[in-house]
Formats: sequence, structure tokens, C-alpha cells
Amino acid sequence: MSGTVKKIADVTFKAGRTIDWEGMAKLLVTDEAKKEFSNLRRAFDDVNSQLQTKFSQEPEPINWEYYRKGIGSRLVDMYKEAYESIEIPKFEDTVTPQYKPKFDALLVELKEAEKQSLKESERLEKEVAEVQELKNKLSTMTAEEYFAKHPELKKKFDDEIRNDYWGY
Repeated sequence: MSGTVKKIADVTFKAGRTIDWEGMAKLLVTDEAKKEFSNLRRAFDDVNSQLQTKFSQEPEPINWEYYRKGIGSRLVDMYKEAYESIEIPKFEDTVTPQYKPKFDALLVELKEAEKQSLKESERLEKEVAEVQELKNKLSTMTAEEYFAKHPELKKKFDDEIRNDYWGY
């Protein structure tokens, strides 16, 4: 087996150990996201196991003498010569250098989107808490208490009354 394939298999094995699958799974909320995440993990594990089993093993050597006895030496020698003349090209990674800058840019964009998402999440949680508080107090709240929290509405209503505008 070529050293390059073994190297790729080793890298993917190490990558599989360093991925925090459990930590990522905790961040998912919807059932669809959890389903897609499990499909991704399963596909990653399948590829990783194939790299560890299929491509990390050396092929068994061919017993040319066994075939010489059954077929004949001229034909076997011809096949042996053709087999040994085969050169398997070395794997050259031309894709990673091309997409690495794009991937790094996406990571930066992702971090920024994560920050914005967390800020928006905090804002929405505060808004939900305010609405829950208002919902709980609504049955006992007076107009003065409501207008104290929403002075813009008080100003709007006062302007409408002052201008004798009653909505029709």
C-alpha cells in the first residue's frame, strides 16, 4: 500500500477522535437537524471505518508458482510482467489548497453569525420574559401602570384625544 493512502487513513482516524460529536449534538434543537446530524455522523463513521479497514491493509502477495502449475509458465510470466509494470500514481491533493481559504473564510463568517445569533437570542429571551410578565399582570394592571411602561402609546392616545381623532 502506498504511504499516501496510509497517511490519509491515519489523518481521518485522528480527525474522528477529535470531533466532539456529543457537544455538537447538544446544540441541535429541531428533530430534522438531529436526524441530519445523525446521518452525517453515520456517513463519517462509515467512511472512517472503510479507510481503516480496506485501504490501510497491504494486498496479499500473489502466489505465481501456484498459477504456473495450473495454467502454464508462459501465460503466468506474461501476467506477472504486466502486473509488475503497473505504476499506481501517487495521490496529489489539489482540492484542499483550492478550498482551504474558502473554508477559513466561512469559519470566520460562521463565528460572526454565531455571535449575532447569541445576541438576538438574548434579546428575544428578554422580550419573552417581558411578555410573560405582562400576560401575568394584565388582569390586574391599571392603564396608568401600562402607560408607565409604554410612554409612546400614552403620547399617541393623548395626541388623538387632543386632536379630536377617534379612529373614524
